[in-house]
Amino acid sequence: MNKPTILYIEDDSNDVLLFQQACRKLESELNVTSVGDGDEAIAYLNRDAPFADPRQHPTPVLVLLDLKMPRMNGFEVLSWMRNDPRYRSLPVVVFSSSNHPADVRRAYELGANSFLLKPVGFEALVGVARALQLYWLKLNLCPES
Repeated sequence: MNKPTILYIEDDSNDVLLFQQACRKLESELNVTSVGDGDEAIAYLNRDAPFADPRQHPTPVLVLLDLKMPRMNGFEVLSWMRNDPRYRSLPVVVFSSSNHPADVRRAYELGANSFLLKPVGFEALVGVARALQLYWLKLNLCPES
């Protein structure tokens, strides 16, 4: 059986690397793949080149979405996803360093399923990865695609 895939949409490669390390520390059952901005996220989800091969770029079961990115920000990606019938019900967790109430409100208005602050410190990040895996991949029921 293939490992479930999380698509992490994040422009900071250090944040991606730390999250992947946190998942490895858990001996996680996850495949964490990442793209660096909103344009790449849409190309990935649309299976545009270079993401056309579904064996190399599987459909995610969960999206972690940063808000502040160049070119196309997280709000725009979220809006695009919620307007595309293929991804309307795909769980999206906004994973941001912003705790501005306006950002939180806008994310939920656009259809985010959750909004988490990026933690400070590696052990706290491991805790977030553990919670994401437990809730979104084990306890939560999602519609079948």
